Amino acid sequence: MKIVSWNCNGAFRRKYHLLERFDADILVIQECENPITCKDQVYTSWACNYFWHGERDHKGIGVFAKQHISIAQNDWLDENLKYFLSVNVEGKFNLINSWCHSADSPTFGYIGQFWKYLQINKSRMENSLIIGDFNSNKIWDVWDRWWNHSDVVRELDEIGIRSIYHEVFRERQGNESTPTFFLQRNLAKSYHVDYAFASKILVPLCKQFAIGKPEEWLLYSDHMPISLKL
Repeated sequence: MKIVSWNCNGAFRRKYHLLERFDADILVIQECENPITCKDQVYTSWACNYFWHGERDHKGIGVFAKQHISIAQNDWLDENLKYFLSVNVEGKFNLINSWCHSADSPTFGYIGQFWKYLQINKSRMENSLIIGDFNSNKIWDVWDRWWNHSDVVRELDEIGIRSIYHEVFRERQGNESTPTFFLQRNLAKSYHVDYAFASKILVPLCKQFAIGKPEEWLLYSDHMPISLKL
C-alpha cells in the first residue's frame, strides 16, 4: 500500500492530478477543498472514497483512497483542535492526517495543538500512522514549555511511535538534511516540518520513504509531498 501526504497550499481541485505519478492507494492532503461543496464537478467526481474535515470549505484536510481501499472514520475526540482527521484503513491500522494550525491560540499553537490531541487520544494510537504538516521542528523549542516539539517526540516514543524519516536516514530531530517546506517558496528559507510517525508494529513495514524535490514541486506548493510504502 502506497501513501502520499502533501500540503497542497490550496486549490487542490487544480492539483490532484499532479499526484497521479505516485499511483498512491491513499492520499493524505492538507489545505484542500471540501469535495461536497466544491463547484468543480470533476474534482467532486474524482473524490469518490474519502473523508474531509475543516471549518472552511475551501481549506481543510482530507484522506482520499482508491475505491477498493476500505476506510472508516474513527470516533476519536478532537475538542475542536486544528486540524486532525483519524480513519481506520482496511481494519488494519489507524491513519491520522495532521495539519497543525496556529488556531489563534496565544499558547498552544501549532505543535501545541497536536500535544493536546495526543493527550486525548494517546490510548488509541497503539497501531497508527500519523502523517502530515506539523508546522514544527526541534529548532523552535521554547525552554519553558512542557509541550515543545521535543516533548511531543518523546511522548510518542514512550508509546512506541517514531518518525520514519529519522529511523530511515538516522538523523536527529532538528538536524534534518532534507527540507519539506520552503517559506515563501524561497530556497534559502528551508525547514523540515512534515512528518510520518508510525507505531513500532508499522515501522519495519515502512519502505521507500521519499520527500519531493523543490525543483519539481515549488511551482505548486511551498510544501514537498512525502511518500512511503507499507
